This record gives sequence, structure tokens and C-alpha cells, in this order.
Amino acid sequence: MRINKYLASCGVASRRACDKIIEEKRVTINGKIAMTGDDVTEADEIKVDGNTIALKKHEYYMLNKPKGYLSTVTDDRGRKTVMDILGPNVGRVYPVGRLDHDSEGLLILTTDGELAQHLTHPSNEVPKTYLVKIEGTLTEQDLNPIRSGVEVDGVMTKKCKAHIVETAKEYTKVHITIREGKNREIRKMFAVIGKEVVFLKRIKIGELTLRGLDRGEYRKLTPQEVAYLMEL
Repeated sequence: MRINKYLASCGVASRRACDKIIEEKRVTINGKIAMTGDDVTEADEIKVDGNTIALKKHEYYMLNKPKGYLSTVTDDRGRKTVMDILGPNVGRVYPVGRLDHDSEGLLILTTDGELAQHLTHPSNEVPKTYLVKIEGTLTEQDLNPIRSGVEVDGVMTKKCKAHIVETAKEYTKVHITIREGKNREIRKMFAVIGKEVVFLKRIKIGELTLRGLDRGEYRKLTPQEVAYLMEL
């Protein structure tokens, strides 16, 4: 792991601020002055201003969120939250981003604020893919305004990918990949073209999927999956 990322993960400062601390020669690795770009492991002795820095042990979970749960830790109105699904052995983790009450699918929960910030900050444009079921019929041409961007709450949405995956008389299913995550954005995007979303499920973050997880199930992320999410 790069030294600036290691320090940020330890809670020293933001990654950019850690770069400055390193440039000021305030960081040592095994007794030697650290340089920007140095790689470290947990076996190395890292010090900042002479104080030993240890990597925090964060928790990372993936949940297949069911409909009817809020993506929050608590609710002052007593409604069910995703925390009600997790077992007693899961620590004090926090949902990353939002899936509204009526939506379901892939939700990350973690104690790692840096990862949460990375996945949700608009400037990082992390791709998230959804399965959307629309009432009635829809054509590929109907999706063009959504692909190009539509006005939602006075703001144009960014370009996105969308294509039809199943059609029937009563409904149409669409896969849509967006790189922003405003409140009920996808529902509002389809409302602009006169279509009602009757089902919405997040199926991917980047290329990370829910494979093997049934609705309401959760599991720990692997170190490889965590590293992948940090690089998105």
C-alpha cells in the first residue's frame, strides 16, 4: 500500500494532506525518512513526528438490501433500517450511500470513512448499475433522452448507459449505469420521459455484484474486493 494511503487509512489526515506531511519529512518507515510513492505493509514500523502509527482494522460488508428498509443506522420514526438485518456479531458499521426505502440490492456497509467518501463523492464518478422495471412498453429510442441527460429538479443529469434487457406487454426491464447518486434520481429520470419505475435494484458497483447473496443476506468483503473498490 502506498504510504499516503496507509496514513489516510490510519486516520492521520486526508490523502492529500498526508502527501504534504511526507514532503515535510515528518514520516519514517523503519527508521528512514519516507518518500512520496513509497510502499509499506503492516509489518513496517511507520512513525509520524516520532509517534508510531498503526493501521486501523476496518469492517467491510456487502448486503443484498430488501425493499422496505432504510439505508441508515437509526430512524426517529421507528421504521426498519438495514441495521435490523445484520447479526449481533457485526460491529458498528455504516451504510455507504443510499438505496431508498422502496429499492433493493447491493449496499456496502463499513467503518472505513475513506472508502465511503471515495464511493460516494461525485468527482470520483463510481459506476453503479441498476435493474429497473418500467410499467408498460419502452423502446431503445425512448431511452435516448436518459442516456444524453434529462433535467431533474432543475439540474441536468450526466450522460449514462442504458439498454433494454427484457420486454413484455405489461412491463420493460432496463439495465442503467449511472455515475452519480442523487435522491431517487433514476425514478425521477424515467418520470421525465413519462415512465413509472415499479421495481429498482442495484446489481453492481463497478464490476462487484451480488452473486451468491439472496435478498436479505450479507457477507464480509474480501481484501481483494476492498482493494478493487478503493481503485474505482
